[in-house]
Amino acid sequence: MEIKKILLATDFMAGAAQATAYAADLAERYGAKLYVVHVIHDVGKMTAWYAPKVNLSELKKTMEEKSKQELQQCCTLGLGGYKNVEYRLLTGVPDEEILKFQRENNIDLIVIGTNSRKMAYNRRIFGSTADRVVNYSQCPVLSVMPAGEEGPESKDPKLCSAGEIRF
Repeated sequence: MEIKKILLATDFMAGAAQATAYAADLAERYGAKLYVVHVIHDVGKMTAWYAPKVNLSELKKTMEEKSKQELQQCCTLGLGGYKNVEYRLLTGVPDEEILKFQRENNIDLIVIGTNSRKMAYNRRIFGSTADRVVNYSQCPVLSVMPAGEEGPESKDPKLCSAGEIRF
């Protein structure tokens, strides 16, 4: 298996810092090019009927400026000096743009932070973007949960969290 291109999809939320560290480490180990992508959600599609008085061009400009600052801050600190990096700001529906970028650039691995939420009966689900990327990607996806969150405990005796076997 060759990993020459890694896509780090970041939303700057809780899981992003851990995902950034994993992506940088994997890129360095494989000597891969790392693409750091942030997708600015196309607010024009979702605000047109909610807030018709919003100046969308000003809002978009502000979001782009803030996203550029976040990319510089988040990734400069989290990449640990890794230099073979290309940054991209995209606009659209996040999961669609991430998957499109993966296909168009022949990405070998996607790394994405998850913002999991607890559901009834202590089940956890991915945030909708990470969930759709995992389900529809044409390449492997490493999903990274924010530090301090417990993942779901396996009921399979071979996959228990602390290494012990349970029945």
